[in-house]
Amino acid sequence: MRRIAAVLLGLMFCVAVHAHVQPGDTPPDALGTTQDGHEVTVSSLRGKVVVVSFWATWCGYCMKEMPVLANLQSLATRRGLPLQVVTVNYREDRRVFVNTVRALRPRLPGLLMTWDRDGALGRPYGSDKGIPLMVMLRRDGTVAHVHIGYGEDMLDTLVGEINELLAGTTATSAVGHAGGSL
Repeated sequence: MRRIAAVLLGLMFCVAVHAHVQPGDTPPDALGTTQDGHEVTVSSLRGKVVVVSFWATWCGYCMKEMPVLANLQSLATRRGLPLQVVTVNYREDRRVFVNTVRALRPRLPGLLMTWDRDGALGRPYGSDKGIPLMVMLRRDGTVAHVHIGYGEDMLDTLVGEINELLAGTTATSAVGHAGGSL
Protein backbone atom coordinates (compact mmCIF):
# COMPACT_ATOMS: atom_id res chain seq x y z
CA MET A 1 0.00 0.00 0.00
CA ARG A 2 2.85 2.40 0.78
CA ARG A 3 4.37 1.67 -2.61
CA ILE A 4 1.11 2.61 -4.38
CA ALA A 5 0.84 5.81 -2.32
CA ALA A 6 4.45 6.71 -3.18
CA VAL A 7 3.81 6.14 -6.89
CA LEU A 8 0.63 8.26 -6.79
CA LEU A 9 2.45 11.01 -4.91
CA GLY A 10 5.26 10.91 -7.49
CA LEU A 11 2.77 11.16 -10.35
CA MET A 12 1.04 14.12 -8.70
CA PHE A 13 4.43 15.83 -8.29
CA CYS A 14 5.25 15.29 -11.98
CA VAL A 15 1.88 16.73 -13.01
CA ALA A 16 2.38 19.73 -10.68
CA VAL A 17 5.84 20.40 -12.09
CA HIS A 18 4.46 20.54 -15.64
CA ALA A 19 1.12 22.20 -14.79
CA HIS A 20 2.33 25.69 -15.70
CA VAL A 21 1.52 27.23 -19.06
CA GLN A 22 4.35 26.68 -21.54
CA PRO A 23 5.29 28.40 -24.82
CA GLY A 24 2.87 27.26 -27.51
CA ASP A 25 0.00 26.73 -25.06
CA THR A 26 -3.29 28.58 -25.14
CA PRO A 27 -3.45 30.43 -21.82
CA PRO A 28 -6.48 30.91 -19.57
CA ASP A 29 -8.64 33.75 -20.90
CA ALA A 30 -8.90 35.89 -17.74
CA LEU A 31 -6.40 38.71 -17.19
CA GLY A 32 -8.07 40.37 -14.21
CA THR A 33 -10.37 43.24 -13.41
CA THR A 34 -9.60 46.93 -13.90
CA GLN A 35 -9.95 49.55 -11.20
CA ASP A 36 -13.40 50.31 -12.66
CA GLY A 37 -14.47 46.65 -12.49
CA HIS A 38 -14.14 45.76 -16.19
CA GLU A 39 -12.94 42.25 -16.99
CA VAL A 40 -9.89 42.00 -19.26
CA THR A 41 -9.42 38.84 -21.32
CA VAL A 42 -6.83 37.37 -23.67
CA SER A 43 -9.54 36.86 -26.29
CA SER A 44 -10.45 40.57 -26.26
CA LEU A 45 -6.82 41.42 -27.11
CA ARG A 46 -6.41 38.94 -30.01
CA GLY A 47 -4.59 40.47 -32.93
CA LYS A 48 -2.14 42.23 -30.63
CA VAL A 49 1.10 41.10 -29.04
CA VAL A 50 0.26 41.07 -25.34
CA VAL A 51 2.83 41.50 -22.58
CA VAL A 52 1.43 40.49 -19.20
CA SER A 53 3.44 41.49 -16.15
CA PHE A 54 2.41 40.31 -12.68
CA TRP A 55 3.47 42.83 -10.02
CA ALA A 56 2.98 43.90 -6.41
CA THR A 57 3.81 47.07 -4.52
CA TRP A 58 6.18 45.12 -2.25
CA CYS A 59 8.23 43.94 -5.27
CA GLY A 60 10.92 46.58 -5.79
CA TYR A 61 11.88 45.41 -9.28
CA CYS A 62 8.22 45.28 -10.32
CA MET A 63 7.79 48.94 -9.41
CA LYS A 64 10.95 49.89 -11.32
CA GLU A 65 9.76 47.91 -14.35
CA MET A 66 6.34 49.59 -14.69
CA PRO A 67 7.66 52.90 -16.15
CA VAL A 68 9.74 50.88 -18.65
CA LEU A 69 6.63 48.95 -19.71
CA ALA A 70 4.67 52.21 -19.94
CA ASN A 71 7.37 53.63 -22.22
CA LEU A 72 7.21 50.53 -24.44
CA GLN A 73 3.42 50.85 -24.64
CA SER A 74 3.66 54.56 -25.45
CA LEU A 75 6.26 53.97 -28.16
CA ALA A 76 4.21 51.14 -29.69
CA THR A 77 1.09 53.32 -29.69
CA ARG A 78 2.92 56.21 -31.39
CA ARG A 79 4.29 53.84 -34.05
CA GLY A 80 0.93 52.14 -34.59
CA LEU A 81 2.25 48.74 -33.46
CA PRO A 82 -0.23 46.09 -32.24
CA LEU A 83 1.04 45.84 -28.65
CA GLN A 84 -0.84 45.88 -25.35
CA VAL A 85 0.90 45.76 -21.99
CA VAL A 86 -1.27 44.43 -19.16
CA THR A 87 0.05 44.80 -15.63
CA VAL A 88 -1.68 42.48 -13.17
CA ASN A 89 -1.50 43.36 -9.48
CA TYR A 90 -0.75 40.12 -7.66
CA ARG A 91 -2.50 39.15 -4.42
CA GLU A 92 -2.84 42.54 -2.80
CA ASP A 93 -5.84 44.08 -1.07
CA ARG A 94 -8.25 45.79 -3.48
CA ARG A 95 -7.77 49.10 -1.66
CA VAL A 96 -3.98 48.86 -2.20
CA PHE A 97 -4.54 48.11 -5.90
CA VAL A 98 -7.00 50.98 -6.43
CA ASN A 99 -4.86 53.53 -4.54
CA THR A 100 -1.70 52.43 -6.37
CA VAL A 101 -3.36 52.65 -9.78
CA ARG A 102 -4.71 56.10 -8.90
CA ALA A 103 -1.21 57.26 -7.94
CA LEU A 104 0.58 55.65 -10.91
CA ARG A 105 -1.92 56.25 -13.73
CA PRO A 106 -0.74 59.83 -14.55
CA ARG A 107 2.87 58.61 -14.91
CA LEU A 108 2.02 55.34 -16.68
CA PRO A 109 -0.47 56.13 -19.44
CA GLY A 110 -1.41 53.36 -21.81
CA LEU A 111 -0.86 50.49 -19.37
CA LEU A 112 -3.89 48.30 -18.85
CA MET A 113 -3.77 47.69 -15.09
CA THR A 114 -5.77 44.81 -13.57
CA TRP A 115 -6.10 42.99 -10.26
CA ASP A 116 -5.54 39.32 -9.33
CA ARG A 117 -7.12 39.21 -5.87
CA ASP A 118 -5.97 35.80 -4.70
CA GLY A 119 -3.21 34.85 -7.15
CA ALA A 120 -5.43 32.49 -9.15
CA LEU A 121 -4.76 34.31 -12.44
CA GLY A 122 -0.98 34.13 -12.08
CA ARG A 123 -0.78 30.55 -10.81
CA PRO A 124 -1.07 28.87 -14.26
CA TYR A 125 1.92 30.95 -15.42
CA GLY A 126 4.11 30.16 -12.40
CA SER A 127 3.46 33.01 -9.98
CA ASP A 128 3.77 30.49 -7.16
CA LYS A 129 7.49 30.40 -8.06
CA GLY A 130 7.82 34.17 -7.71
CA ILE A 131 7.37 37.59 -9.23
CA PRO A 132 8.11 39.57 -11.24
CA LEU A 133 6.50 37.32 -13.78
CA MET A 134 6.20 38.26 -17.45
CA VAL A 135 4.23 36.38 -20.07
CA MET A 136 4.32 37.33 -23.75
CA LEU A 137 1.48 36.27 -26.00
CA ARG A 138 1.50 36.08 -29.78
CA ARG A 139 -1.16 37.86 -31.81
CA ASP A 140 -3.16 34.61 -31.94
CA GLY A 141 -3.28 34.54 -28.12
CA THR A 142 -0.85 31.64 -27.61
CA VAL A 143 2.03 31.84 -25.16
CA ALA A 144 5.37 32.81 -26.69
CA HIS A 145 7.56 33.39 -23.59
CA VAL A 146 7.31 33.05 -19.82
CA HIS A 147 9.88 34.71 -17.53
CA ILE A 148 9.80 34.21 -13.76
CA GLY A 149 11.95 36.23 -11.36
CA TYR A 150 14.02 38.22 -13.87
CA GLY A 151 15.95 41.46 -13.39
CA GLU A 152 17.33 44.49 -15.21
CA ASP A 153 19.98 42.35 -16.92
CA MET A 154 17.15 40.79 -18.97
CA LEU A 155 15.83 44.07 -20.42
CA ASP A 156 17.53 43.74 -23.82
CA THR A 157 16.34 40.13 -24.12
CA LEU A 158 12.76 41.07 -23.22
CA VAL A 159 12.64 43.94 -25.71
CA GLY A 160 14.17 41.67 -28.36
CA GLU A 161 11.46 39.07 -27.76
CA ILE A 162 8.74 41.71 -27.99
CA ASN A 163 10.21 43.00 -31.25
CA GLU A 164 10.32 39.46 -32.66
CA LEU A 165 6.66 38.99 -31.80
CA LEU A 166 5.71 42.34 -33.33
CA ALA A 167 7.64 41.48 -36.48
CA GLY A 168 6.04 38.03 -36.58
CA THR A 169 9.43 36.33 -36.60
CA THR A 170 10.93 33.52 -34.58
CA ALA A 171 13.98 33.72 -32.35
CA THR A 172 16.23 32.67 -35.23
CA SER A 173 14.84 35.21 -37.69
CA ALA A 174 16.06 38.75 -38.23
CA VAL A 175 14.70 41.31 -35.80
CA GLY A 176 13.63 44.83 -36.60
CA HIS A 177 11.75 44.82 -39.89
CA ALA A 178 10.89 48.37 -40.89
CA GLY A 179 7.89 49.53 -38.92
CA GLY A 180 7.67 46.36 -36.85
CA SER A 181 9.83 47.00 -33.81
CA LEU A 182 10.16 49.25 -30.83
